[in-house]
Amino acid sequence: MSVSPQSSIPPVTLFSDLDLSAPLIKALKEVGYESPSPIQAATIPLLLQNLDVLGQAQTGTGKTAAFALPVLSRIDIRQTTPQALVLAPTRELAIQVAEAFQTYAAHIPGFHVLPIYGGQSYGPQLSALRRGVHVVVGTPGRVIDHLDKGSLDLSKLKTLVLDEADEMLRMGFIDDVERILQETPESRQTALFSATMPSAIRRIANTYLRSPKEITVAAKTGTNENIRQRYWLVSGMHKLDALTRILEAEDFDGMIIFSRTKLGTEELAQKLQARGFSAAAINGDIQQVQRERTIQQLKDGKIDILVATDVAARGLDVERISHVVNYDVPHDPESYTHRIGRTGRAGRSGEAILFITPREKGLLKSIERATRQPIGMLELPTIQAVNDVRIAKFKSQISETLAQGELEQFQSLIEDFEREQNIPAIEIAAALAKMARGDVPLLLDKKQQIPAASWDERPGRQVGFERTERGERAERFPKKERVMRAPDPGMQTFRIEVGYQHGVKPGNIVGAIANEGGIDSKHIGRIEIYDDYTVLDMPDNLDSEVLAHLAGIKVAGQQLRISRDGEEQRAPAAKPVSKPAKAAAPVSPAASPLAKAARVEAGELADAAPKKKKEKPGKVAIPMSAFRIEVGSNHAATPANIVGAIANEAGLEAKHIGRIEIFDTYSMLELPDGMPPDLFKHLGKVWVGGAQLKISHADRMPPESGKSTPPKKPAAGAKPKKKY
Repeated sequence: MSVSPQSSIPPVTLFSDLDLSAPLIKALKEVGYESPSPIQAATIPLLLQNLDVLGQAQTGTGKTAAFALPVLSRIDIRQTTPQALVLAPTRELAIQVAEAFQTYAAHIPGFHVLPIYGGQSYGPQLSALRRGVHVVVGTPGRVIDHLDKGSLDLSKLKTLVLDEADEMLRMGFIDDVERILQETPESRQTALFSATMPSAIRRIANTYLRSPKEITVAAKTGTNENIRQRYWLVSGMHKLDALTRILEAEDFDGMIIFSRTKLGTEELAQKLQARGFSAAAINGDIQQVQRERTIQQLKDGKIDILVATDVAARGLDVERISHVVNYDVPHDPESYTHRIGRTGRAGRSGEAILFITPREKGLLKSIERATRQPIGMLELPTIQAVNDVRIAKFKSQISETLAQGELEQFQSLIEDFEREQNIPAIEIAAALAKMARGDVPLLLDKKQQIPAASWDERPGRQVGFERTERGERAERFPKKERVMRAPDPGMQTFRIEVGYQHGVKPGNIVGAIANEGGIDSKHIGRIEIYDDYTVLDMPDNLDSEVLAHLAGIKVAGQQLRISRDGEEQRAPAAKPVSKPAKAAAPVSPAASPLAKAARVEAGELADAAPKKKKEKPGKVAIPMSAFRIEVGSNHAATPANIVGAIANEAGLEAKHIGRIEIFDTYSMLELPDGMPPDLFKHLGKVWVGGAQLKISHADRMPPESGKSTPPKKPAAGAKPKKKY
């Protein structure tokens, strides 16, 4: 059957009409969901009847709940082998779907869902699978890897969901999907969702689905034409400063600023209040009575800015809202449409501003396609423009005060002071104005000019831990000149064609090469990222087949196109020039690089010869302190995981992270002195290897061991062993 929003099928007005369990209805009410979307109303009853479904639906139509709620309704908590498997094309979508399952199952005691995807350590995934999970959400490559290892048991699978099947086809996963389908019970229920229906997807549906019911739902993501939409390309630590400029320069009546988290709404509202704006926060943790009072204050003009989460602002209708600012980018186009729909109501014009980072430009294109409207680039108000507004407001305040009258007493005092001190009245007025401003300058300093950012250029980086506001990190990616240095013994420097302007991080590179190339992260050495390329050290005995495979891997949307540093760049399909054979055995790529990575044994890794980093010429010594983090080898933590997490979260270059000693349940490391308390607290909540860092100060570092990072220099004449 075909279902559309205009279908004649009897409408379902409430989730309670869909025969869902009481715990699910309770969870849906808590997140603010009352009425199902068209695809939910059409799909949920069919899946509850154990029928196969073929759904054509765009992102943002609510299809996650359409398959998650029926799956949860039929879960047997006593069965600890996976009962449902959801295949997703990307790790981001896998995590998002797993989080949705967890949210909907909030009142189902003992329920466990596990996202499995490449780029994450196998340890936590294997541990969770051994303990038992009810639902697995994974990318095809990692699911096959677990099937090959025998760690994923699909023998009792009840439901298989293919989410965004056309994306899996586009990314080359369709053969993997078919293999997974062949390894599931024939009695399973199958649901396939795809935005389009190319012939390959239709063939899979005809082959593996049993008399599926077809559902087609168009996304209702159009936006009002009377809303002007603009985006500003986020410039790192200047995000709050940019928002402040917009608030000062834009002529607005009422405004809603959307933040992704509850804590984010409260922190941003406090920062805006400190900068003189009448702002308040609403989120799911605030009592309903207080939320209603805050919204009424917005309606009455007692506050001008509301900082809100998506859930808290659901259904909000305040006529005076002229501007909507997406301080944090929404997860999908439908959320964006709902957000900006808070303005431009009742035929009035509205303004929508989106803060977006270079790595999120794909989402910007998705939003433009879904809303069928272009989003223009916002020119950030200049310092001169802001100062002009401030001067105009200052003059206006003077005029208003003069109009109110009752100045006789002050006039008499000023005349007396002018006569007694022989100081002109103009100077007295200036002194009084300065007194009234206090420590807040009237005009912005032109030296604070924020440089314009672009998709192709990353802003400069602030060095060290200095940050102006909590959560507003120093910009991480410096535009630097390359310092040539020789690789360590047994290693060679390689170049890949992805850099800062593509939004890449060291963790992205390590994860891609380790998972796709079958090279353990311990054997990936120094990584230096530049504007449009990166150089890194890897074992010097990589053969042409491994390099050819690595060349086609994508990181941050770019093919690595790897080459030996100094050689002319070759196309990914070309074989690199072969080098003389080394004494160490060459690396042979496995049929499945993911499977090969899983077969690396810990005993083999211990044989690899340690290497010692060389200091860069002119490197300035930085005072270091010892710290302890509560992740260790039992959590499958590696130096690369730890360095990547701390470098990315602290905005600190990896070269400023000192020695790391990993033990069974904890690790010790060196970091620069002077870490701000707010950053220290933030790092404690960062996750590595399935556990929070819980960072704390330590008295001193333990004695250096052979497993430390940087490791000891090998004995003279020793030849490193290479095994992968």
